[in-house]
Amino acid sequence: MSSAIWWVRQDLRLADNPALSAAARGGRPIAAVYVLDEAAAGAWAWGGAQRWWLHHALASLATDLGRLGVPLVLRRGSAAAHLAEISAALGGAEIHAAAAYEPWARMQEQAVGAILHRSRTLTDPEAVRTGTGGPYGVYSPFMRAVRAAGITARPLPAPSRLVAAPAPASDRLEDWLLLPTKPDWAGGLRAAFAPGEANAAAALADFLDGPAAGYAEGRDIPGRVTTSRLSPYLHWGEISPLQVWHAAEAATLPANARDKVLNEVLWREFAVHLLWHHQALPETPLRAQFANMPWRTDAAALRAWQRGETGIPMVDAGMRELWQTGWMHNRVRMIVASFLVKHLLLPWQLGEAWFWDTLVDGDLAANAASWQWVAGCGADAAPYFRVFNPVLQGEKFDPDGAYVRRFVPELAALPDRCIHQPWTAPALVLEAAGVRLGKTYPHPIIGLDEGRTRALAAYKTITANAA
Repeated sequence: MSSAIWWVRQDLRLADNPALSAAARGGRPIAAVYVLDEAAAGAWAWGGAQRWWLHHALASLATDLGRLGVPLVLRRGSAAAHLAEISAALGGAEIHAAAAYEPWARMQEQAVGAILHRSRTLTDPEAVRTGTGGPYGVYSPFMRAVRAAGITARPLPAPSRLVAAPAPASDRLEDWLLLPTKPDWAGGLRAAFAPGEANAAAALADFLDGPAAGYAEGRDIPGRVTTSRLSPYLHWGEISPLQVWHAAEAATLPANARDKVLNEVLWREFAVHLLWHHQALPETPLRAQFANMPWRTDAAALRAWQRGETGIPMVDAGMRELWQTGWMHNRVRMIVASFLVKHLLLPWQLGEAWFWDTLVDGDLAANAASWQWVAGCGADAAPYFRVFNPVLQGEKFDPDGAYVRRFVPELAALPDRCIHQPWTAPALVLEAAGVRLGKTYPHPIIGLDEGRTRALAAYKTITANAA
C-alpha cells in the first residue's frame, strides 16, 4: 500500500482532523510532517509569543502521535522543497493538508500541490456569498446567512490507530530556538496557558460547564473569569471551530448565552471571509479614503502604549496583561486599540504589528479585521466618531477596579471612585494609597478630551475629501 503525507499546519490535533483522516484512510502508512517556512510567511512569520506556543504545541502533538507509533517529522525551510523530497522518498506519496486562508499560505499550497481539506473554518469562504454573488462586507448578514444554511458537518473522531511510513530525517525541536532564552519573558504565558489538544478540550469543557451560562451578560467584564480563552487553541488548531460549535449547541445553556458563544465563533469566520476576499487586509484599509488619514508619528507615545505606561489605568492594565500573559480580554482589546488610533492618532498598523508579536492567538485574519474595525476603515467598521472613553469604559466594565488592581498594582490601594482616573484623586487620597503621580505612576500622556477632539478633526478631513 502506498504511503501518504499529513502536512501538519495550523491543525495541531488528532480529533476532527480531515487531512489526517484522509491521509490515513484504509490503514495507509503516513508520515506526519511540519515545516517551519518563515521565508514564505515574510513579514507575517510568527511573533515571539506565537513561537513560544508553537514549540509547546508541537511537543504535545509529537507526544500524542508517538502514542500511536507515528513520529512527527520537523523540517525548516521551503515547504515545497521538503515535502517534494519526502514524497519522492516515499514513492510519490500524496500530500494532505488543512486549507489555509492567509495569502502567503495560499501561495505555499499552490507550490506544494497538496490535497486540501477544510479544517480551520466552519465555512468555505469562497462559497458564502450575498444574494448578488459577492462577498459579505457586514457581519450581521454574514452571520444570518451562515446560521440559516446550518452547520451540518460533525466532528471526526481521533484515530485509534495509525500506521507509520518509513520515517524521514527530522530536525530537533529544541534546535529551532522558538523559546525565549535570556531574558525568559514567558513565565506569565506558562502561568496563563497550557498548549496542547487535551488542554484545549479541557478549556472548552470548563467554559461550557461554568462561565458560559453567564456569557451574554458577563463577557465584557475583564476582572472576572467570564470568557472561554479558547482563541489560541483555535488559532493553532488544537481544537476545531466545528468541535466548539457542536459542543456549545449541545451544552445546557440559556438561549442568549448560547447565541453569543456561537456568534463569536462566526465573528472569527467573518474575519477569515474578509481576508480571503481582500488579501491586502493586514496592510491596507478597506475604505480607500483612509489611505489619506493624517496619522501622527510619535515614537514616545507608541512606546508608552506598548509598555502600559500611558497614565490611563484601563489602557495600561490591558497592555500589561498582554505582555505578561500573551492574551488580552476582548473588551479591553477594543479599549486599547481605540486609544492608540484615536486618542494618540497613531496608525492602526502599528498596533496590529505589536499585537502580532505579543499575542499567543495572533491570527492574521482576526487581528487585521479587528484593528480595521476599531480604526473605522474596515468592513462593518465602527463609525469614525465612536471614540471609546477609557475612563468610562473602565467604570462600566471594571466597576470595582479588580482588573486594574491586578495588572497595575501600584494603584491597588486607591478607592474604587478614583481607580480609573487617579489624576482626579485628592492629594491625601493619593498619599494614603502610596501613589505619586509622575513618580510611581505616570500622568496621562494625552488629555482624553484633547485626544478625542484631535481625532475627530483628523477623521473629518478624510470624510470631507471623500464626499
